[in-house]
Amino acid sequence: MELLELLNRIFIQDGAWLTILKGIWATVQISALSLFFGTALGALVCFCRLKGRKIVRFLAVSYIAILRGSPVLMLLMLFYYGVFSGIDLSPITVAVFAFSIHTSAHVAELLRASFMALDRGQIEAARTLGFSKVQAFRLVTLPQLSRIAKPVYQSTIVNLIQWTSVVGYVTITDLTRVINNIASRTMQPMITIIVGMLIYLSMSYAVYGLFALWDWTHRKKGAGCHADD
Repeated sequence: MELLELLNRIFIQDGAWLTILKGIWATVQISALSLFFGTALGALVCFCRLKGRKIVRFLAVSYIAILRGSPVLMLLMLFYYGVFSGIDLSPITVAVFAFSIHTSAHVAELLRASFMALDRGQIEAARTLGFSKVQAFRLVTLPQLSRIAKPVYQSTIVNLIQWTSVVGYVTITDLTRVINNIASRTMQPMITIIVGMLIYLSMSYAVYGLFALWDWTHRKKGAGCHADD
């Protein structure tokens, strides 16, 4: 009973839960936008590394190596306090830019590794049967690529959510900063931080749940097609 009263005092009475919701929204917003742009840019970088001219491949390899080896917090502060300091950009915009390029390097590398693991024989067989390059990619390459890349891509998304916990360094009130503020105000760091960790865990496992739901939907759709046959 005392625990319930303490939780009510920390998170309910002063409206802290509303602030936590705003922090969660900031975290989700930055993560979702960074994932979208990072995946698109990563696919482009991967293409340049695999199919580009020698100088383009060199630039792509250098891009991946530098960004994958750089701490995301350092990149964030570099862009916020250095590169974009003289430009009127919101902190969230700068954060999305920093996380997007950092994520793109990881996505580019996982796509390259997935491409290298593809069964080339199936692709060549599809071309022999008269499939165009686009058809072979859509019907043969893409399904295999998705299956191979999915486990690492899931981890990349979860890592991205965790990486966003540093955006408080550039004045963004995200979930981590909100939790820290509540802990300082209430002098209850243990309970507050545990609740924050549980929220991050919930978001992470929601990602795995969405992928599992996607797989289940496709399996059910495939089973339905076979039943119709």
